[in-house]
Amino acid sequence: MKAREIDEITDEYIERMWGLMTDDFVRIALDRAINSYRANRERAFKLFPETVEKAEKLRKVKEYSLQHIDELIKLTRDRIEDLKGNCFIAEKVEDAVEYVKDVAGSGSVIVKSKSMTAEELNLNEELESMGCQVYETDLGEFLIQLLRAKPMHILSPAIHVSREKAAEILSKKFKKHVPAEIPAMVAEVRNFLRKKYFEANVGISGANAVAAETGTVFIIENEGNARLVTGLPEKHVVITGIEKIVPTLQDGMLAVEVTSRYANYKAPSYVSLISCPSKTGDIEKTIVHGAHGPREYHVVLLNNNRKEIIKSDVYRQALLCLRCGACLYECGVYPVTAGSFGYVYMGGLGALLTRYLVGGIKASAPIAFTCTLCGRCKEFCPMKIDTPQIVLRLRRELKARGLVPSRIIFNLEKEVEVKLD
Repeated sequence: MKAREIDEITDEYIERMWGLMTDDFVRIALDRAINSYRANRERAFKLFPETVEKAEKLRKVKEYSLQHIDELIKLTRDRIEDLKGNCFIAEKVEDAVEYVKDVAGSGSVIVKSKSMTAEELNLNEELESMGCQVYETDLGEFLIQLLRAKPMHILSPAIHVSREKAAEILSKKFKKHVPAEIPAMVAEVRNFLRKKYFEANVGISGANAVAAETGTVFIIENEGNARLVTGLPEKHVVITGIEKIVPTLQDGMLAVEVTSRYANYKAPSYVSLISCPSKTGDIEKTIVHGAHGPREYHVVLLNNNRKEIIKSDVYRQALLCLRCGACLYECGVYPVTAGSFGYVYMGGLGALLTRYLVGGIKASAPIAFTCTLCGRCKEFCPMKIDTPQIVLRLRRELKARGLVPSRIIFNLEKEVEVKLD
């Protein structure tokens, strides 16, 4: 029964992958995006060659953080609450979803900036089920939402959407002809969403890092949408995995710098540091919360099996990930499979994250056996995550449980020897 079920999951996975592989628009968009990314990254590293050394320093910071995660979670919560924010530690997806739904309330207008953790929660659908209007404000996420599809890349969700396809999608949404000229499309989306920022009751964001000593959330962006999402609505909700916590503000800025460079930017347009609800003390030094920005500030720290991952010396590496996307741009499989190499989290590393965070061990099987173990992901990763080692460890776990797809040929003993925990 296990083998049959795994083969059915694998068949669906391959069918979805094949559909995207044979889509000419998708292949054109991916080729353009990957070439642009590599050129931009090269220019960024020529200007800031010290980034590699800083990445090595950041890895040590994040390794320390994972090994002291309970202590840092407590410190983060205490600091946020001391500054009149709300901090909720969600052990399971269901806990996080219920908390956010309770904060949002039924029938709310909600604006969101890009968040992979929110994808873990299937949050848009959950909020829409209670009558909320949810608007993705990142341009790529906005296109994906209109397609009713899933992000194809952790950094560039609409990487597979060509300018021609984007124009078709937007023309249908706005009920008028939108030319396949990128500046014109950006202007149309800008005009539409600016009204939504002012209508919204709730803004939801992710976080690139969280500094435990002050409870400060760091948000990297280029479009300016996250600043509006986090600054205009009455309520701001941050959803982030516990692995984003680092000890100090300086550590958070180090994460910002390294993430930005490996994501192919010389510098991001905006970096927001948020520690509490808006406040003023201008009259008699009396602090009043809810000045011009949000009156309520909520941070949801999500476990969702991350502490289980931390227990394994091999798997723990996966939580060092900065979500810069470099591994996918350099992967030998990702461009060929049109970004269908996974579900919420993609690539070889996505197999492990699927196993623990979003789909379970059965859903991880076809992803684990799609990876070629070439090691390019590790070579270009700022944290030097040994994805081939992780994938081989996962393959052995799958084999031990009788969860190996029959339609994929592989070599369990290739290159890396991994001991079971």
